[in-house]
Amino acid sequence: MIAIRRDLHRHPELAFKEFRTSALVAEKLRGWGIAVSEGLAGTGVVGTLRGRRLGTAAIGLRTDMDALPIREATGLPYASVHDGLMHACGHDGHTAMLLGAARHLALNPDFAGTVHFIFQPAEEGGGGGKVMVEEGLFRRFPCDAVYGLHNEPGLEIGRFGIRSGPMLAAMDSWRVVFSGTGGHGGRPHRATDPTMAQAQFVLTLQSVIGRNIPGHETAVISVGHIGAGTADAPNNIPAQVLLAGTIRTYRPEVRETVLRRLNELAASAASGHNCMAEVTIDSHYPPLVNSRDETIRAADAAAAAFGEDAVDRDFPQITAAEDFAFMLRERPGAFMLIGNGFAPDGALHHVHTPHYDFNDALLTIGSAYWVTLARRELRPAA
Repeated sequence: MIAIRRDLHRHPELAFKEFRTSALVAEKLRGWGIAVSEGLAGTGVVGTLRGRRLGTAAIGLRTDMDALPIREATGLPYASVHDGLMHACGHDGHTAMLLGAARHLALNPDFAGTVHFIFQPAEEGGGGGKVMVEEGLFRRFPCDAVYGLHNEPGLEIGRFGIRSGPMLAAMDSWRVVFSGTGGHGGRPHRATDPTMAQAQFVLTLQSVIGRNIPGHETAVISVGHIGAGTADAPNNIPAQVLLAGTIRTYRPEVRETVLRRLNELAASAASGHNCMAEVTIDSHYPPLVNSRDETIRAADAAAAAFGEDAVDRDFPQITAAEDFAFMLRERPGAFMLIGNGFAPDGALHHVHTPHYDFNDALLTIGSAYWVTLARRELRPAA
């Protein structure tokens, strides 16, 4: 598993371009005698393994394969060979863990029913899970339940976190373009300055969280980009300013309030400075909602393998988003977090940073969880 993980780390591929990764996955699965189907969502792979015991139950174990457009700065001997691309979220480790579990179950198929090993492309914003569902994932590979697993930086190695109900947030992205006339920096009175409108908008945006959302609800608004003019011409007032960011919510009512107020604040800021505002909203992932019974079964599997003390069954909600949510809208299931530990200096191994690396000590732990879960879900009838 370490060899596979580090090979994948050296050769990261972006969403829907995981050609080498999916070929490696398919080759490994076939080599272990597992039936392989390729092509769902372009580069998706599903391996199907039936136990030697009689049984009609079927489960899906899902992992993700894509990397991120980040230039790696780890200095590791197995660092990315593709400049500007890296596995900065641990999908290399996720893939290796599920492959390890698939190999073990193929060598020891003493279970009743069917396991579908789902290797999904394009989790990082591409919505590969949604595409797999739309292209017939659960029609072609029927599952009574489906399960996901993701590493969690800062959580101790060997510990698990899960909760029933909403666990991860819905994610919408937004763009606002403020437009004016622009002009000369020495004669601002002859211009309509959209930088003033954007400044007011950014400052008032967080009032939505503080004053329009009930204190017991959760919402996050972030500004991730501001662009205007050019640094080589600081004497120009730009005619346009572009802002972009994201919104994270759990409940539809909260989401609607945030979107309404964002539009209102953009219009108000523009009007107050004789500018115009154009707002665009793109909906990405829905909230990830774990079903109650499957959450209990996932937690029980982790406890059976590593002890009850290793499992937090009421893990705090996270305002990141995950497109496994699309699969959970179609089938009952649960998404589990597994500790990736801490950096040697005590700092967190943050995901989505140039210094992130998946902790190889986690590989056998994650695979053992997958195997235990599959065996418990597909126990032969008494």
